Amino acid sequence: MRDAMAQGDPGAVVRLARRAADLTQTQLGAATGYTAASVSRMERGKQPMRDIRLLTRIAEVLNIPPQLLGLAARHATSPGPGTVPRPHPGGTRVAARDGRDVFGDEGEGEDPVRRRNLLAGLAATTVGTVLGGAGASSAASRPALTGLEDLLLHRGGTPAGEPTRALVTTAVDASRRDFGTCRYDTLARALPSRIALAQALGREHVDGQGQSATAVAELYSIATRLCIKLGEDGLAAVTADRALTAALAGAGALTVAEAHRMVSSSWRRQGHYARATDVAVSAAQHLAADRTAPEPQRLSVQGNLYATAAYTAAKQGDRHTAHTLIGEAEATATRLGADQSPAGTAFFGPSQVLLHQISVSHLLGDAGTAIDHARAVNARQLPTAERRARYWIDVARSFDQWNKPERCYRALLAAEEAAPQEVRRGAVKSMTASLMRHDRTLPGVRSFAHRVGALT
Repeated sequence: MRDAMAQGDPGAVVRLARRAADLTQTQLGAATGYTAASVSRMERGKQPMRDIRLLTRIAEVLNIPPQLLGLAARHATSPGPGTVPRPHPGGTRVAARDGRDVFGDEGEGEDPVRRRNLLAGLAATTVGTVLGGAGASSAASRPALTGLEDLLLHRGGTPAGEPTRALVTTAVDASRRDFGTCRYDTLARALPSRIALAQALGREHVDGQGQSATAVAELYSIATRLCIKLGEDGLAAVTADRALTAALAGAGALTVAEAHRMVSSSWRRQGHYARATDVAVSAAQHLAADRTAPEPQRLSVQGNLYATAAYTAAKQGDRHTAHTLIGEAEATATRLGADQSPAGTAFFGPSQVLLHQISVSHLLGDAGTAIDHARAVNARQLPTAERRARYWIDVARSFDQWNKPERCYRALLAAEEAAPQEVRRGAVKSMTASLMRHDRTLPGVRSFAHRVGALT
């Protein structure tokens, strides 16, 4: 670096700084609005580097003092209006977190160059998050479910330690965390031994059979959600049935109801919408009459059942039923009060209802209403990375339906920042493939397409 500076070779400085930042020429080009070929020519001294704004943007992206590129010190603190936002430590972007860069609440009426620079900056920052984040190295690969398949066939599943109450509780909590943080590869590897551990508790300790039934049911419910994420609908049907079987063997009403929700989801994934809706609604009504569980937990599970049923009805195109059921979910959220995750139950409250209203509106073909609901959500307050990523993906779907490719892409970048493994799903790949028609106006979209598996 010192030799390059002494020789007045900004191209060499860029090359060395880019390598130190672990960025490819393609990634740097996407962040600055240039092609990889242009970056290569700059680094080799074949293309002049005299544009102050370009040099300032490069310095910002590479996190180096502008003076290294021959700029005066004032450019370090007063970049031009087209400057790409500098990534914060850890890849955090204020704009992505509050949604202003997605919904257009900032910068409406901006000139195309400014919008392109902003979008390039978002893409570059997200690349840094994905490449540097925990678990990013395995994000592009599909988690293997062989161990879970073997367990279901009674051919595997070694308990993850001595079957004690404490260890089983830890196993369930760890599985919830893995799912909530979208560590699907970790979860897929760990679930078989965790389920086997919970099963062993019931076999080896008579006084642990109730906890065993509850834990096995909860773990199979998590397995069902994982299988749905990965598009393994046949396997999801089996794990949902195992969840309900275990719950009915000795778990409480809340666990039974949650298992019914998984059964409903598996029916929906098979295309049996009427049956799926009926399963969820019946479980919600049955739970409403139960008084064995504390009210916050009961309302949380009941509300999620109604929201799930509303989504299924919308999937079927039944507008009246979908609106009626999301209304039931909203009334339940009002009774519960603020967003919360009562002990042992899934997140529910007004925000969860809004999230489902986005999906319902999108499925019923009303993208504008979906975006109106999305604007009311504070993504920063959603409890898990999985929830935040799903929210942004639903926002992207709605903008895609509305034929707004730039905002769709921004939402997908926000989803990737929240949870890289969540954007490797089929729906995102399909949207990304359609965005490739706009690759000249969406900086970094080709790199994004490679990361999510839309391009190979």
